[in-house]
Amino acid sequence: MHRPRFIGHEIFRGSSYGDWHPLRVPRVSTVMDLARALDWLPRQQFITSPRAKPRALHQWHTPAYVAALQRIENAQEASKQDRDRFAIGTPTNPVFAEIFRRPATAAGGSILAGELLAGDGVIYNPAGGTHHGMPDRANGFCYLNDPVLAMLSLRYHGVRRIAYVDIDAHHCDGVAVGFAGDPDCLMISIHEEGLWPRTGAIEDDGGGNAINLPVPRAFNDDEMAHVRDALILPAVAAFKPEAVVFLCGADGVEDDPLAHLGLSNNAHWDVLRGLLALGIPRFLALGGGGYNPWTVGRMWAGVWGILNGRDIPDHLPPEAEDVLRALRFDNNRRGRNPPEAWFTTLRDAPRHGAIREDVRARVRYLNTRRAATPA
Repeated sequence: MHRPRFIGHEIFRGSSYGDWHPLRVPRVSTVMDLARALDWLPRQQFITSPRAKPRALHQWHTPAYVAALQRIENAQEASKQDRDRFAIGTPTNPVFAEIFRRPATAAGGSILAGELLAGDGVIYNPAGGTHHGMPDRANGFCYLNDPVLAMLSLRYHGVRRIAYVDIDAHHCDGVAVGFAGDPDCLMISIHEEGLWPRTGAIEDDGGGNAINLPVPRAFNDDEMAHVRDALILPAVAAFKPEAVVFLCGADGVEDDPLAHLGLSNNAHWDVLRGLLALGIPRFLALGGGGYNPWTVGRMWAGVWGILNGRDIPDHLPPEAEDVLRALRFDNNRRGRNPPEAWFTTLRDAPRHGAIREDVRARVRYLNTRRAATPA
């Protein structure tokens, strides 16, 4: 098996959705810089992400929508018709300098991952994870849907049976549209109840292939461990996939400004370790949400370390500290007095807590339904 490969690009350094948008913060560049400062990213494991060509994007996105993204990037403005038809030029999905090139580069990385995983292997594309994008419109900060494109690429290259596991705080509504009712795609989404886009109700089985678990606010590490061991890992193991696509959004961490969960990054890393231990021959890890530059950068750097079998250090070397101390989080109260641990460690303090009966009951309900559904 090849050593894990990291797909990245310098386009993500300095590219911003605007001074007040949640995606004004650096994310992928921070992960690349931390990985290099930790000596975790030798040149042989790094792949510069290609930019997806329109024809490749047309595997799921409409030609009219892709052409609109290119036109709007060139003009740097969107018309009322663009807003009404494609949801581009809104406060959520603003016009910015790289409005086509940036998402097309993230999508190009995920499409390439599908090609490279025709054989076995592990690939990390932290720029990926734009799971809200729709075929003909922007949605939830996502202009393209690279998880869907990654899975279509896997299919094109002969990988049929795919388990998609998404632990972002927001439900993966775009992926649900893309793979609803597909018997060869198991979709698992663990997301905050009542949070935008307010889809993914526990009763929604996605046409028979989805497990949706909305979790309550303040969902903690011990509750995630219960969900991992009682639901996620047994469901994936029973499905016997040829590939796993894991979306590891960082917005479930307690210090993220857009969600209300109570997790530490240990919970996300332990889900990753559990999935890797299943021994599925092809594994693609994607980024997703995450809007606090310190928590997302530290978590996603740890994902890369775990994919490579590295121990998470208790204290960072000075070069990695310098990366974290250089970050800024303007226009947000969490950026005013960041704790020292955000500069000196990758690992959060665990956030333990009681496993609420409501969480246990939801897991039991989903397992009962799963047991009654033919394989």
